[in-house]
Amino acid sequence: MTNMKKRIAAILTAATLTIGLTVPAMAVEVADEPIQVSSYKGSTLEVGERSGLIIGPSGADYAVISSDPDTVAVEQVLTFWVAVAKSEGTAEIIASNSVGDRGTVTLTVDPGVPTVPETPVSGDSAGLTDNLEIRQEMIRLINQTRKDNGVSELPVNEALMNAAQACSNRRYTWNHAPEESQAAADVGYPYGFGSNLTVFTGTADAAQRAVDNWTNSPGHFETMIDQRCDCIGVSVTQYDGITYCYMFVGIPNSVNFYA
Repeated sequence: MTNMKKRIAAILTAATLTIGLTVPAMAVEVADEPIQVSSYKGSTLEVGERSGLIIGPSGADYAVISSDPDTVAVEQVLTFWVAVAKSEGTAEIIASNSVGDRGTVTLTVDPGVPTVPETPVSGDSAGLTDNLEIRQEMIRLINQTRKDNGVSELPVNEALMNAAQACSNRRYTWNHAPEESQAAADVGYPYGFGSNLTVFTGTADAAQRAVDNWTNSPGHFETMIDQRCDCIGVSVTQYDGITYCYMFVGIPNSVNFYA
């Protein structure tokens, strides 16, 4: 077992850090469908919930349908696809491209009352489901960067999304490794992970600015294209004109000492 590794790099408009925790563990599962489809809120929704769909490879146009629209409907919002839980049951969401490739994700709808996100103490946004479109765009840009550098795109991991959002909601301006590791453990993510943080003034073009900051910082760029990673979670918190963004990338062959 190795010790926790820390890589620290600063950029003019951001306070950032990359961490990795590594020991031999489990092998990465390789998906066999040419198109990968995942749900931002996971595979189980409650009646009335909406969940963004993350579809890759990025940069392509997809047609998306539901096997049972009365259970789970799909809607296109700008450039994104969203699943809408209508009634109790199970439906398969199918994404296809112009050459006939396809990918699927199965969503189950429970009859319970949707959980109300925590009310922010103050500021522009702080809930776990806030800034969904910005977060989806961040994932698209990160996956495009990975694709451009010859490594696989990453599916969304709901636990890492929530852990990242919990950390950005605290409005850290530098990395807090123990707190980040504890946040991942608290939401049930059992392995180590890489972490990038960026903080900048302004709220416009947040996804592009975050990814540009990480691209222009060698250590953070390294984490963004790490081929050991198998999933991703990102977060955005905007408060008093300041934007806080996290990227957590899961490393299954590693350990979180706080889990």
